[in-house]
Formats: sequence, C-alpha cells, structure tokens
Amino acid sequence: MRRVFGAKKSKEPPPTIQDATDRINKRGETVDEKIRKLDTELARYREQIKKTRPGPAQDAIKARAMRVLKRRKMYEAQQETLYNQTFNLDQVAFAAEGLKDAKQTMTALQSANKELKGVMRTVNIDDIDRMQDEMMDLMDRSNEVQESLGRNYNVPDDIDEEDLLGAELDALEADMGMETEPNAVPSYLQPDKETELEEEMTLPAAPTGQAAAAQPNWHSAPMEDELGLPAVPRASLRG
Repeated sequence: MRRVFGAKKSKEPPPTIQDATDRINKRGETVDEKIRKLDTELARYREQIKKTRPGPAQDAIKARAMRVLKRRKMYEAQQETLYNQTFNLDQVAFAAEGLKDAKQTMTALQSANKELKGVMRTVNIDDIDRMQDEMMDLMDRSNEVQESLGRNYNVPDDIDEEDLLGAELDALEADMGMETEPNAVPSYLQPDKETELEEEMTLPAAPTGQAAAAQPNWHSAPMEDELGLPAVPRASLRG
C-alpha cells in the first residue's frame, strides 16, 4: 500500500525563535562579508583615481567605483533590515521568556498556597491559646514550689513581720546615732567596767619641784573620789 499511495510524510515542527534568529544572523554575516569586499574594491579605485590624470581613463575608473558604491548601498539596506528583524526576534524571545517565568512563578505560588492551606487545617488558634495558658500556670506553680523549698526552717511562723522590721530599724537607728555623736565610741570598742575601775584606783606619781608646791592641802578639805569614797592622800601612800 505504501508503494501505491506512498507513506505519509511527518510534519516538521515549526521553527523556534532561536532558529529564526540563528538563520538571520548567518545571513547578516554573509552581507557583512560582501560589504567588506566592496570596501576593499572602493579603496583600490580611490587610489587609482588619485594616480590617474583627469580624462577618459579617470572617468572610466569613477564609473566602476560608482557601480561598486551602489552595490554597497544595497547591501547596507539589507543589513539594516536584518538588524531590525533580529531586534524584533529578541524582543519576542524576551517576552516569551518573561511569560514562561511568570507561569512558573504562578505554579509555585499555587503549590505553596495549597500546602499552606493543608498546614492551617491542622493548626487551631484555640489550642495555641490554651497551651499558652497552661504554660503560664505551670510557670506560676514552679515559682511557688521553688519559693516553698527555699524557706528557712529556723524562722517561726508566728513572728509579726511589722514588729520584726520595726525592731530592726530601731536598732539600726540607735547604732547610727551613736556613731554620729562627736567623740562617740562604738560599743565594741568601749572598755569593760572592771578595767575602768582598776585604772581609777591606780594613782599617778607624786609631783616634784614647783608642781609639789602647787599641790593642794589634803588635810584642809576632805576630798572624795569618783566612787564617793574618801580620797587617800598621795603623801601617805608614799610614806
């Protein structure tokens, strides 16, 4: 049957933008090569015109150069057309790539939207609020347990905190008042009473010279010491 009717030819796929761009670029390269050859020929005719005297010979060279110049103008027009076509294809290719990127972005956004919806179905805001409340209650209980474990067993429970605080403040104010008085001696630096009595009972040495003459008469007026006892004359102590 194929020999009689022939086989159906497979339809070729349409050219892509890149294929059309590559073909136009090849044509542009061919036109550029032809223009370069014509430029070389025009340069040779220009040199011949300079070396030739005015006359029929120079006119013939100018005529050939004019034909080459016309061909060059034609190729330049073709080159401009090819450049415009390449520019249009580049614009279309850029727009097509932009649409492909937009479609891919849209597909990714749809997939992410679907995934987010699936995740949000498993999340309940009421459960989150309830969990936060439970966490706050647990933290409060933990603080109460820590405070209970940190209590001091030596402190009785029936002590009034206000009385205790007042007594502590009174004692502190008394200490501070003693320290602020002039020539005041702290309690921990004050001597014992027995030591003061011994120092009072210790009599100083007898004065000599003029100091002895200035000594008052002990027999003229009885004297008493600091304890209220009769004072003992120093002369009798020495004798």
